[in-house]
Amino acid sequence: MTEISMKAAGIDTGKIWLDVATYPVSDKQKVPNNADGWQTLADWLERQGIGRVGIEASGGYERDVIAYLHQRGFEVVLLQPRQVRAFGLYKLRRAKNDQLDAALIAECAARSDARCHAPDSRLIAFGEWLLFIEQIEADIACLKTRRERFTDRRILEEIDRSIGELKSRCKAQLALLQAAVREHDDLARKLDLIESIDGIGIRTALTLVILMPELGRVDREEIAALTGVAPYDDQSGKREGERHIAGGRARVRRALFNAALPASQRWNETLVELYDRLTAKGKSHKAALIACVRKLIIFANTVVKRQTPWTKSAPQQNSCAYPRKRGEGTCRARPVLIPRRSTKQATSPKGASSAERCDDSPSPRVRGEGGRQAG
Repeated sequence: MTEISMKAAGIDTGKIWLDVATYPVSDKQKVPNNADGWQTLADWLERQGIGRVGIEASGGYERDVIAYLHQRGFEVVLLQPRQVRAFGLYKLRRAKNDQLDAALIAECAARSDARCHAPDSRLIAFGEWLLFIEQIEADIACLKTRRERFTDRRILEEIDRSIGELKSRCKAQLALLQAAVREHDDLARKLDLIESIDGIGIRTALTLVILMPELGRVDREEIAALTGVAPYDDQSGKREGERHIAGGRARVRRALFNAALPASQRWNETLVELYDRLTAKGKSHKAALIACVRKLIIFANTVVKRQTPWTKSAPQQNSCAYPRKRGEGTCRARPVLIPRRSTKQATSPKGASSAERCDDSPSPRVRGEGGRQAG
């Protein structure tokens, strides 16, 4: 690799300390990970003539220092841990400590063309709020699983009481989060555009608005890769392996799977057709569902990019959600792969599920959102 002359600094982030090193001249510094330490760090970097700073993602401990460095005018490169590890393997470096890691991050940042845009402070706060709601939903699912183990009525009543309290809290928090997001015109517009897609309810729309700010700014391949539903080849020589998905944002992908499962069975005509076509070709249920998730995130990316709500083709006369076979005179009932709790919910309008999801959250494997019925 050709040596370069760009001066950069690398930060190895910890909960308490920030270890800093520069490249190509290896000067070192160590400051506390707090407001006073950030100011000391920025002043020291300016004296060193550093313009680019590399920092490794460290579970959120890097967020505040990144925001502060952006305010001071530094160019920040956010590196994934696997990028730094791969670079260390390429350089044949086995020794590891905080100062050596900082030096490795500095060299990696100097050679990298990646950039870290200034984070939206609104989305950071909303992201924590959404995480709190997700944790409440996980607690509800955990209590439901735990409930199956007991038969004593007193214990069951206690668990049911806890589940009811969590459902009420989840519904209230979801309503408050939606109201807070709609206070911002740009976020409210994006929320309405995404929610206009058949099969996407307010719960999934909030997740996409908050956790996928790239919507509308990248192409369909990039948005699929960011979600973690882009198929990657597995081919070498004469071997032709199956393509697999990998990486991406797990929270976004989980929300989209929850929406795509019912949408591909009933609510979205395009996804119903796609699912039926793939399974008719011999694809497994999981592979077809992944394709529906990929299509759903592409729909969301398209409506945000074009700034136009979702539209679908006009339904054919005497058409039904599940196509008839040749020779059949009537529509067959469309089989549903997810349990419906009540007829009222299954036929409710699209927005009804946004409040009902927390009221009766199914298990994470099959939890979905009932969207607007297609047609």
